[in-house]
Amino acid sequence: MNIRQVSQVSEPNSWDTLSDIRTQIQILQSDSLVERVIAKLKLSKPSDLTKATDRVSAWRRALNLSEPEAKDALSPWESLLQSASGGVKVRAVGQTRLVEVSCDSTDAKLAADFANALADEFIESNIEARWKMTQRTGEWLTKQIDELRIKLERSEDALQAYARQSGLMFTSEKTNVSEEKLRQLQEELSKAQADRISKQSRYEMARSSAPETLADTLNDVGLREYQTRLTDLRRQHAELSATYKPEYSKVKRVQAQIVTIEAALKRERGAILERIRNDFQEAQGREKMLAAVYATQAGLVTEQAEKSIKYGILKREVDSTRQLYDAMLQRLKEASIAAAMRASNIRVVDAARAPRGPYKPDATRNSALGLLAGLFLGVAFVVMRERADRSIQEPGDSSFYLNLPELGVIPSAGAARHRLYYLRRKQIAEAAAAETGLVAASGVSDRVELASWQRKPSLVAEAFRAILTSIMFSGENGNHPRVLVVTSGSPGEGKTTVASNLAIALAEVHQRVLLIDGDMRRPRLHEIFDLGNERGLSDILKENAALAGTGLAGVIQETRLPNLYLLPSGPVSNAAATLLFSRQMPGLLKDLQRQFDLILIDTPPMLQIPDARVLGRLADAVLLVLRAGHTTRDSAMAARQRFEEDGTPVLGTILNDWNPKSSGSGYYGYYKGYYGHG
Repeated sequence: MNIRQVSQVSEPNSWDTLSDIRTQIQILQSDSLVERVIAKLKLSKPSDLTKATDRVSAWRRALNLSEPEAKDALSPWESLLQSASGGVKVRAVGQTRLVEVSCDSTDAKLAADFANALADEFIESNIEARWKMTQRTGEWLTKQIDELRIKLERSEDALQAYARQSGLMFTSEKTNVSEEKLRQLQEELSKAQADRISKQSRYEMARSSAPETLADTLNDVGLREYQTRLTDLRRQHAELSATYKPEYSKVKRVQAQIVTIEAALKRERGAILERIRNDFQEAQGREKMLAAVYATQAGLVTEQAEKSIKYGILKREVDSTRQLYDAMLQRLKEASIAAAMRASNIRVVDAARAPRGPYKPDATRNSALGLLAGLFLGVAFVVMRERADRSIQEPGDSSFYLNLPELGVIPSAGAARHRLYYLRRKQIAEAAAAETGLVAASGVSDRVELASWQRKPSLVAEAFRAILTSIMFSGENGNHPRVLVVTSGSPGEGKTTVASNLAIALAEVHQRVLLIDGDMRRPRLHEIFDLGNERGLSDILKENAALAGTGLAGVIQETRLPNLYLLPSGPVSNAAATLLFSRQMPGLLKDLQRQFDLILIDTPPMLQIPDARVLGRLADAVLLVLRAGHTTRDSAMAARQRFEEDGTPVLGTILNDWNPKSSGSGYYGYYKGYYGHG
């Protein structure tokens, strides 16, 4: 009934189908509609209902729990209805105007009844809403129409009164009498001006041209007769003059006729010119009169135009009020008809039916989904964790990312203490003490920095010996670097441990080894070997001590291990980098090479402190220590790039603190199989 323009309640010709469907879905799930359904179903309580069968009650019975007692507790049927109301679901079916309503309940019949009752109440509420809306619309339109009718009557009266007062007369909806008269005068004036111009041109030509050349003269019948008679008389006069003398009577008579004809011809020509002048003066006078009348009428029209403006305003108000009145009157008739009709554009396609069995929970499907979801989340967690960890983890990583040879891998201390990798620690400690004469209580007997000495049968010691083999075989023709700098990119990566154990391994193969503590900020090697640090490298560089003879006798100390000597760092110095740049350092290394077979220099981390870069330029090569799970690929590549920019050769990398158990079964199985006995 075209009520959609004034009522937004569920009309079939919707402007936006999707928004209209979503609106109806929300109405279906509204509390007011659910309450109406509950109130309706309360009246149809089954007689055989003895106890509540909602989900909570079912779980209580399954767990053998008693029902709670409360003063305002709901009856079993009310509890069941409340449970069903919470399980109502409504969804749109694809790109259609169909809506699917479902209801969850522990009672199959109640679920079907609740869904059907919800659809019925929705249709009924829609009809009621439309009826109330059209009724309120009709009441409002009736009130507005009464006001508009009064306003229209007043507007029309004001328009007519103003027209009478101002003397305006209109021949049509848009033209009044004065304007029509002005238009006619303008047309007549235009014609008079054209006529005056034509006659003025004719008059001016008659005044300036010979009479016999004028068109009016040539076209006049009387003049043509006079001209013909004059021509005959002149011909006769010419014939007579050829025969007779002028005094002859016939000649005189013809001559007299010629004069008479010429006089008459002249008079006729003058009359024609006078007629042309009179016509021009008449046209000129008519034009002047029309111009005067036109000017007067134009003034009158201009005066009335100002009055027509207000008249137009009043007329537009009358027209708009009349249009609004007609439109609202039409809407009132439509609303009256719609209010009398109790029709709905909603219908039930398929009524709800009670299912044969419960549809959830599906234990098999839920278990499979849970298993798949857990597996997927676990794999995703592992992959994301691996991708987020940018540290070097496995043997071979350093070779792949840094393009440097990996000299060896040192297992972690925790794995080294496991019985699968070592002999019993007590036997190892006793054997080491018997061989070196150390006392276990001295605190030196069980340190990872001395593993190559104190745990000779261990995997850690064997790892350092493998690294020593890689170093000794790194040169060509049996040559190998004699001055090595041991450093790392960041603190805590085990460079001091690697330096001390490599020195011990070298001393065991009867090489005179000098271990230099190049960390003059935080020295540790003197503590590891239980030696003093009163004098050391810093004193030599400060005092410019002699490098030959007894200049180093009191500084280089012999450890308890044969062939292993230590040059401690000396007192802590804040100007370590400045001392290393002194001229003494290159000469010191040359002198020491004459006394020792191999020199190892322990330096601070090179990314934070420049000591390793300075000493690396003076040494034969650099050993870069990386700690598994600690050193990041970025810091390792940054260290390699610094050395490459300095032109310092890097002999290779050493992977420290690697846990074989965290790697693939290949590494761990090898170590377990080989070292798991004994």
